[in-house]
Amino acid sequence: MPPQPLDAAAVQRWSRIALEALGRAREDIDAINVFPVPDGDTGTNLYLTVESAAQAVAAAAPAAPGLGEAVRAMAHGALIGARGNSGTILAQLLRGMAEALAAGPEPAGAADLRRALRRAARSAHEAVAHPAEGTMLTVAAAAADAAEAAPAGARAAEVAAAACAGARTALAATPGQLPALAEAGVVDAGGSGLVAVLDALDAALSGRAPDPSLRDRLALPRAGGAHPALTHAHAHAHEHGGEGEDGPGRAAGGAAFEVTYLLDAPEAALPPLRARLGALGDSLVVVGGEGLWHVHVHTAEPGPAVEAGIEAGRPHRIRITGLPPAPPARPPAAARAVVAVLPGDGLAGLCEQAGALTLTVRPGEPPGAGELAAALAAAHAREVVLLPNDDALWHAAAAAAERARAEGLRVAVIPTRSPVQGLAALAVHAAERRFDEDVVAMTAAAGATRFGELAVAERQSWTTAGICQAGDVLGLIDGDVAVIGGSLAEVAEDVLGRMLSAGGELVTLVVGAAAPPGLAARLQERVRAGHLGVDTVVHDGTQDAPLLIGVE
Repeated sequence: MPPQPLDAAAVQRWSRIALEALGRAREDIDAINVFPVPDGDTGTNLYLTVESAAQAVAAAAPAAPGLGEAVRAMAHGALIGARGNSGTILAQLLRGMAEALAAGPEPAGAADLRRALRRAARSAHEAVAHPAEGTMLTVAAAAADAAEAAPAGARAAEVAAAACAGARTALAATPGQLPALAEAGVVDAGGSGLVAVLDALDAALSGRAPDPSLRDRLALPRAGGAHPALTHAHAHAHEHGGEGEDGPGRAAGGAAFEVTYLLDAPEAALPPLRARLGALGDSLVVVGGEGLWHVHVHTAEPGPAVEAGIEAGRPHRIRITGLPPAPPARPPAAARAVVAVLPGDGLAGLCEQAGALTLTVRPGEPPGAGELAAALAAAHAREVVLLPNDDALWHAAAAAAERARAEGLRVAVIPTRSPVQGLAALAVHAAERRFDEDVVAMTAAAGATRFGELAVAERQSWTTAGICQAGDVLGLIDGDVAVIGGSLAEVAEDVLGRMLSAGGELVTLVVGAAAPPGLAARLQERVRAGHLGVDTVVHDGTQDAPLLIGVE
């Protein structure tokens, strides 16, 4: 597809692609979230902010708006739905772009996009009380610089590509600007999310298909061997505070709450509001315009922070969320629990033997956020690690973790996509370690485990391996159908062979209730005969899936 004009249709594509990109990358972004508070939610906050923006653009589409209306809808949706420090800053970036693009022609040209990116970077910088280098503000400024450096005759699509390239370069340099990022071996989480949004703009204008491997191009550490210093950086942030998007990660008295609200107020009311909130806490960001503002602050005094909004105007959509407490240097084992969601009693027994609390679910009845939040609370621990063990549970798990944090719990969600990844994470769990150290070790172990599964097709369907018929045996690898066959044993051998072709040291076989007799023994023999030095462990899982396979 040739390059596309920067018009209302491009904004619709941009918002949709950005949402899809952040949906794919948000687990990785959450995993490297160090500042302003290391609570592992920057990716989720950015996703929810862009989700609100995309919904606003889609709602405006039936009225066939022009470019100005589309970009204003995107910015307004982001402002209304902004979550966390990073989401609030992104909302202001989008607002800055909207102000510039709405004032120009349709379609917008290269010069219009250059002005929009510059205004976005400038307005976001001005909205943050204490800007710091090495954050998404730095990435936004670099994108604007690169856009302005694009050739004079460049089209809008080429300017977007230049801005995206400049943003990636700036993101890679963030560890050299913030010592804590260098200690952790990570790039800035908010900047990573902004790269995803800019990459989506590039895709929307260039005409290329959305990049499914975006998260692999964000310069993020990989789960298998990444950021061993993350533990130290998290501890450093808790013990000493740290410069995030806008100054120290905690107030002098210890900011215990994140307070956000929308505020209807005249612009003249903002200076005294900023002054009062600045005295109450840190991470202060106030964005918006035309009488509607989004206020974000970390404070130990949430009541006075809301009262300041009442004095300035009319606050609404008020959210007060507990920030994670600083952990003890060596928390006792009873202070931490692991909750694992599992599809069968046999798997539950395995995880309970490894020290986890379990929530067993029946096929077709996935737990909601409320049920998961209740399981976290029932753990009766100050720190809880949640293993969802299923891609489909990620949204519910993230929402449950947010609820639990609001109740004062410290929660981490390990992005386990299969029970075998959960078993791998539990194998390295050590409650005597620092919480962050334990979470990083468990995340690395899960990420280093490829997972396979056998299933039986219930109906004719299209799959990544072709068309299957009802009754066909499906072999899945890392969630995608890789093999279609008629025999459980033959498909299992094929799947296992493909998984081991990339190497491995340990094979875990979890045999389900529908597995034929002797299947595990046949696969063990296949491993012994063809893969020297690879060990095999067999468990009786009693789950509905005939077989689960893990390769570490």
